[in-house]
Amino acid sequence: MTWYPWLSGPYRQLVGQYQSGRGHHAVLVHAANGMGDEALIYGLSRWLLCHHQAGEKSCGNCHSCQLMIAGNHPDWHVLSPEKGKNSLGVEPVRQLIETLYNYSQQGGAKVVWLPQAELLTEAAANALLKTLEEPPAKTYFLIGCRETSGLLATLRSRCFYWRLPIPDDAPAAQWIGRQLSATPVAIKTALRLSNGTPLAALELLQPERWKQRTDLCQQLSNSCQQRDMLSLLAQLNHDDVAARLQWLCSLLLDAIKWQQNAGQFIINHDQQLLIAQIAGLQSNDSLQKSVQAWMHCRQQLLTIIGVNRELILTEQLLEWDLSLR
Repeated sequence: MTWYPWLSGPYRQLVGQYQSGRGHHAVLVHAANGMGDEALIYGLSRWLLCHHQAGEKSCGNCHSCQLMIAGNHPDWHVLSPEKGKNSLGVEPVRQLIETLYNYSQQGGAKVVWLPQAELLTEAAANALLKTLEEPPAKTYFLIGCRETSGLLATLRSRCFYWRLPIPDDAPAAQWIGRQLSATPVAIKTALRLSNGTPLAALELLQPERWKQRTDLCQQLSNSCQQRDMLSLLAQLNHDDVAARLQWLCSLLLDAIKWQQNAGQFIINHDQQLLIAQIAGLQSNDSLQKSVQAWMHCRQQLLTIIGVNRELILTEQLLEWDLSLR
């Protein structure tokens, strides 16, 4: 599994807690998407399962390490939804709990990795609570989450909360620059659009994906010049509409900052001419209403099952067009 430089500090801190005898049996790792937290969890799991730990590192040679490298360690349990499902039900949790109360097959620790705790159903989360409170000997739970707001308070209270810090822009930009060829302003923009997470920024900067955003910006510029916002429909009406609406809202928010002489805080540094163009098209109040309307539109598309995407987008574009006229 690929290791990322911004994980080294958090890894040393977590391992250090176990080395000093202060490590918790259940760690809740709160990490933003695009941080590579699965590599951190894997590394920590290997260390916990290793029979001959070499300081902060797993030895890499014992049978337990070899099983982890091969991806079939019998005492490393990954708890995730079945293929095709978007939630984790109670039955897999009960089966796992029953397994945990048996002896370790390798005679050492047992580690459970739950990548996204927010996918637990309420019944599944409740089934896990007692085991989290009184776990079997030498059993560790490494629990990941993107948002803590959806977790049961009782589940969170039984865990040691750990927030994986987002790296500073400079080292993140240097790392991205070593992975692909991109201008500094493009890297800076991608990081800001990705909330500073390097892997998400790297994915956005892939040539085909970056071109999709560039094409959207170009069409938005043309639509503003022609006062024909409905012509944006072809650029927005895609399966990744949520991401495209995020790009659009970020540009509108940048235009608000531009009007308020706060251009140093903009996100889309590679689109300053477009931002100025949008800022000259609408008043500040009108821009704020547009942002709110598009965010509401995005929420509808994300949460309403079976919604007519094209119809929702067309309605919103027509309202935007009308406000400009």
